[in-house]
Order: sequence, then C-alpha cells, then structure tokens
Amino acid sequence: MAEIIRSVRGMNDILPEMTPYWQAVETSLKQILDSYGYQEIRLPILEKTELFKRSIGEVTDIVEKEMYTFDDRNGDSLTLRPEGTAGCVRAAMEHGMFNQQQRLWYMGPMFRHERPQKGRYRQFHQLGVEAYGFSGPDIDAEMILLTARLWKKLGLKDITLQINSLGSTEARLNYREKLVEYYQSNQEQLDEDSQRRLLTNPLRILDSKNPDMQSLNEAAPKLIDYLDAESAEHFEQLCATLREAGIAFEINPRLVRGLDYYGKTVFEWVTDQLGAQGTVCAGGRYDGLITQLGGKASSAIGFAIGLERLISLLEAGGTLPETKGPDVYLVAVGEAAAAQSLLLAESLRDQLPDLRLISHCGGGSFKSQFKRADRSGARWTLILGEEEMSQQHIGVKTMSTGEQQTLAWSELANFLSTSHFDNR
Repeated sequence: MAEIIRSVRGMNDILPEMTPYWQAVETSLKQILDSYGYQEIRLPILEKTELFKRSIGEVTDIVEKEMYTFDDRNGDSLTLRPEGTAGCVRAAMEHGMFNQQQRLWYMGPMFRHERPQKGRYRQFHQLGVEAYGFSGPDIDAEMILLTARLWKKLGLKDITLQINSLGSTEARLNYREKLVEYYQSNQEQLDEDSQRRLLTNPLRILDSKNPDMQSLNEAAPKLIDYLDAESAEHFEQLCATLREAGIAFEINPRLVRGLDYYGKTVFEWVTDQLGAQGTVCAGGRYDGLITQLGGKASSAIGFAIGLERLISLLEAGGTLPETKGPDVYLVAVGEAAAAQSLLLAESLRDQLPDLRLISHCGGGSFKSQFKRADRSGARWTLILGEEEMSQQHIGVKTMSTGEQQTLAWSELANFLSTSHFDNR
C-alpha cells in the first residue's frame, strides 16, 4: 500500500470546523474596509524575483534565506510572494493608478521559508491595506482608526497601539551615524545578529528580541530626538488626532523599519496573548518605495494583518465570532421520498435564496438520518416519508424545543420566512 502523502511542512490545511471563523473574520474585515471606501485589488501570487530584490533588498534574510524562488520553463526567475506591498505598488505603477489618490486592499496567502511555530507558518495569510497619493497625517490617523474599529467589531481588548516616527531620509542618516557610534562603543555587548546588522542595518538592532540586548537598546539614542521639523510636526498632528479620537497609544522609540524607503509614521498593534509572536498588525509610510521600483515620487502608507495570528488571538480570548449552522436539515425516508425531497429542497431555495438547507443524501434509516440532523445543528428538521409525500405534507420539528407540527408543502416557505427565518 502506497504511503500517504502529507502536506508540506509549515503549509497547513484549514479544516471545515475552522473555516466558518475565518469567513466571519474576513467578512468583518471587508465590511469595515468598504465602509471607509477602500477597494479590493486582486494580485498574482507569483511575481518576478527582481521585484522583491529591489523592494526588500538583496542583503536581507527574506531574500537570501526565506523566499520560494525558482526558474520557470522560459528561464525567468519567479518568486512566491513573501509579502504584498511590492506587488501592489507594481500593479499600481503598471496600470497608471498613481495618477490619482487610491485606497486599496487585498487578502491572500504569502510564503516564507521560516521555522514553523504557532501563529507563523510557511504559507500564511495576510490582509494588506495601502493608500497612495496622501501626504498628510490624516490618512495615517484614518488607518489607525480603521484598525481600532476592526478590533472593536471583533471584540478584541488586550491589544496595544505602539507608534513612532522615522523622519526624513536625511534625519535617519544623521541618526544612523549616532546609533552606529553608540553601538560601536558598546560592541562587546552586541550579540551575533546585532554585530552583523551594525554594518548593514543598524536600526534593526533596536528591534532585537534578545532579552540580553534590552537594557543596551533602552539606553540607545532615540530617533524621535533627531527628527526634522516637518516630520516632527506630522507626528505631533497624528498624535493629537489620536488623542482627540480617544485612541490610547504608546510612543515606542525602538519601533523601526530597517528598509530605507520607510519614513515618518510607523505603527504596530501588539499583544502579550500570543507569546513571542506579539504583533497582530504592522504598518507605516513607505514614500520611497515607488521611486525605488522605477515610478514617480508619490506618498504611500499601508499596513498588514496576519490572519493566523488574528484568529489565534480571538481563539485565546474566547472571542471567536459566532458562526451559523444550517437552518434546515431535510430527512427523507424511502426511495420516492428521497427523490421528491431534492425537488422540494430546490423549490425552497428558489423561494428563500438565503436559506441554509442540507438535504440528506446517501440513504439510511430514519433513526440514522435523524442523528445526522441533530449533529448538524440545524434549527429545524423537515421529515418527508411516503405518507407525507402522498398528502403533499411535511413534518417540521423545532430542534431547540422538540415541538413538531405538520405543514402543507405550499405553507413551508411562508412558515420559515415569516415565523422564524427573517428574525434569526
């Protein structure tokens, strides 16, 4: 007997008992985004490898170690997308979307060859939200307010907003010099990763998760003290708007992005409910990315939410959204009744398009069918036997109370609609 083929490590199946929760969360996301005027864009999973080398940088762990890259039959180097922002910018440039302001969102799988752990997989799912052509702090505030509204809708409470400003490119370069001087004077305290980053990406040292580095990083110069005047004003206006809106936040001077195209506002929503993987949502301004990818200079800001982490957080807090089982399970006893039940089910679906109805298939005794109906969680079980069929009647059992009655077929849709269905 052949060995069973199992899924690729880190690429997980989402089984039917969990997909209703995913669907409920995705629906909430879409409703909030739609209410703010954000439009969906659907992007390819495959992009040219050069896109990520130019956007993320060739000398990064993502490009060097984590991307799923291969040559196709034409010899072109392609990559399964490790993130969505670069692809969204590529699409906006390719289709002339930077000629006007844009509010966009996308959702789907991303791929990174990382060590799998709870809340982090090699295929993971993200919601990405991007806005182009807005230079002021108002769009920064809108994105944060949007995410706060989402947490409220989902019932999340133990989640904290952290914000920072990275300033202009010139301000960051000046700060970088001071930071390198500081770490070089304390080089004996740097771990291996930090020593490597000191020459390539010193700002990322501030984001080290090594507990032994925390006191050193706490005493490091703070970027916010080196901001240019425009960035400082931008950041203060953002903070003032958030205060007026009643959004609590912490200014975290160690919140950085290591890539040069990021500037001004960065933010994260974090929690201590998921262990080390505490970031649920991360975002920021990346005005420099468009020119880096060959386009004309344009303002850009975005954020991403890891859906696996969000689902895990809802599960840990006991706030997974309610899911709905079927409204009706239709039991049919006898061959003639089984055939008729399919037609009756189609008639009900025509009359009540939103009705969730399971029509029993596969035969079996009345007892076994009724057990399936009970396990399905349906609100009503419809019972069609030879006798009911001959009289064009059907039995209706309300599962929560055990009450049972007999209705004519012609009365059934009206019963479900006026008595219960519209008020569920």
